[in-house]
Amino acid sequence: MTIQIFGTKKCKDTQKALRFFKERRITTQFIDLNEKEISLGELNAIKRYFPIEELINTEGKEYLKLNLQYMKFNIEEKLLENPLLFVTPIVRSSNGVTIGHDPDSWKSWVK
Repeated sequence: MTIQIFGTKKCKDTQKALRFFKERRITTQFIDLNEKEISLGELNAIKRYFPIEELINTEGKEYLKLNLQYMKFNIEEKLLENPLLFVTPIVRSSNGVTIGHDPDSWKSWVK
């Protein structure tokens, strides 16, 4: 089993996800959203599990920096333009997708 983790190195929840799988000796592929954007295909795969509105971090620094709370915009376009707007970590496996810190779901994956 290989786990994909999308996030940033500074994100505490992303660090917790990486540690969770490392402690269980599960191979992870870390995608740093500061370096690589999520593709449209990856976003569509994530949207099968979560509505687009749940993927944008409305309380994050990037959202506030861009003053998005005062604008109407297409969420999908903004997320593709600026991957730092995603709620992180986004954890993908063959068993599904989670957003944010969700160790209960991850435990069910590794059983």
